[in-house]
Amino acid sequence: MNRMYEVINEYLNNNMWLRIIIDGYFALLLISFVLFVCFKYRKALNLLLIGVLLNLVYLFVVDKLDLSLSKDIYYPFVSGYLIICVIILAPELRKLLEFTRKNDTKSDMIVSSTQATKEAIVDAVFHMSSMKVGALITIEQHNSLDQYADKAIQLNSDISRELLEQIFIKDSPLHDGGVIIRGNRIVCAGAYYVLTQDESLDKTIGSRHRAAVGISEITDSLTIVVSEETGTVHVANAGFMKVMDNKNELLEYLNLFLGR
Repeated sequence: MNRMYEVINEYLNNNMWLRIIIDGYFALLLISFVLFVCFKYRKALNLLLIGVLLNLVYLFVVDKLDLSLSKDIYYPFVSGYLIICVIILAPELRKLLEFTRKNDTKSDMIVSSTQATKEAIVDAVFHMSSMKVGALITIEQHNSLDQYADKAIQLNSDISRELLEQIFIKDSPLHDGGVIIRGNRIVCAGAYYVLTQDESLDKTIGSRHRAAVGISEITDSLTIVVSEETGTVHVANAGFMKVMDNKNELLEYLNLFLGR
């Protein structure tokens, strides 16, 4: 392999015009690569891994061929590339920190919800659905949601259909945020989550649904969403959303998720 590079270098030394053309081509290739990757790949894993691998290949080639122009612009562009990565990936990096933090906030045991609590949630959800009242209800599991609850309006109330409906009624100051439920208690209302950056989701879904998927991506909670526009009921868990067509289906889902 080294012998091959020696032959190529000797040939280029005898044809300087060709070396200049190749050097310029590689310099242009580096600039194009940085711009393409930054705009095309917005996910942290893709951007960082592809960037690192291709930069190493690029540096190896320009070093072996002794392309001085490409070497001169390589290191300033790498610095710029890293800065652009930080800017573009700010939401992803924040989500990564949230995901890391959740491992330190696991409860030793889950506070179980009673059947009466589940039925109260289901009744409230489908009554709000029939009236097209938007709602966002998150049920905590192992991963603590205190970091979101601490910034919300503390309630620490028993769960009832009437209370849930009053929280999300359109004139309520709390209706835009989410309710966090732990066991048989409403911990808080008006909680706000990091929105998902999943580009595969329907572009027409609103911020409630994106918040529901977002919290499900970084915790093991389950979130119920009622659409204010259509009244459709979804549940979000582990980064996925599923439509709930009726009360029985949602109740069975809660029994499966929370245990009977």
